Amino acid sequence: MTTPQDILDQIPANRILDVATGSGSFIHFLLEGLQDYTEIIGVDNNERAEAAFIDSFKENPKVKFQMMDAQHLDFDDSSFDLVCISNSLHHLDPNPVLNEMKRVLRPNGLLLISEMYRDNQTETQMTHVHLHHWWATVDTVNGIVHNETYTRQGLLDLVSELKLKDLKTFDLFDLSKDPKNPDIITELDPVFERYIQRAEGHPELQARGKELKTRVKEIGFHGATTLVILGRKD
Repeated sequence: MTTPQDILDQIPANRILDVATGSGSFIHFLLEGLQDYTEIIGVDNNERAEAAFIDSFKENPKVKFQMMDAQHLDFDDSSFDLVCISNSLHHLDPNPVLNEMKRVLRPNGLLLISEMYRDNQTETQMTHVHLHHWWATVDTVNGIVHNETYTRQGLLDLVSELKLKDLKTFDLFDLSKDPKNPDIITELDPVFERYIQRAEGHPELQARGKELKTRVKEIGFHGATTLVILGRKD
């Protein structure tokens, strides 16, 4: 199984930017793999994420949060050694975000994209994909930007437009856990209830949520495979 150390251990990165960071969950992944760093900045335009982020890293003064739009990063050109985004491209207009990420990356710096994809998954992983696409549809009818996940090739095509060098890819997945573990049901139940409530007025979406809840119990759930793409700026 590929670990954060396998991906990041040989990367010299002093100043790091995590775009669309949310509560900073991907920064925890970074911290598992990086040998050293001087500063990590997480940016997001969601005010609710800020408090959770600050609480999560209150013991680490080298990790900081800034409120910021991913399409208009308020940093100078060539400001960072490593710029990352994780599981957020499908919430955004990807091309301007990726171009901004490349702009603030120093020459020879590394851009890292981590994003789940929808094809070539097991049946238990497809439960995650179907769930995610249902969440995306419910959010969309409520005016929230949330697109379906990309195919693996679709992600590679997006990145190819950036013309990075030394491109590396890693497919991350974990099928070791029991896909029908009752803890999964317990964890997902409040999410189902929240989204079924959000789908009020759309009975077909509410029915889809109940079908997926049954699928979790009958087929099981594994997280979909994530593609990590790492490339270097000229």
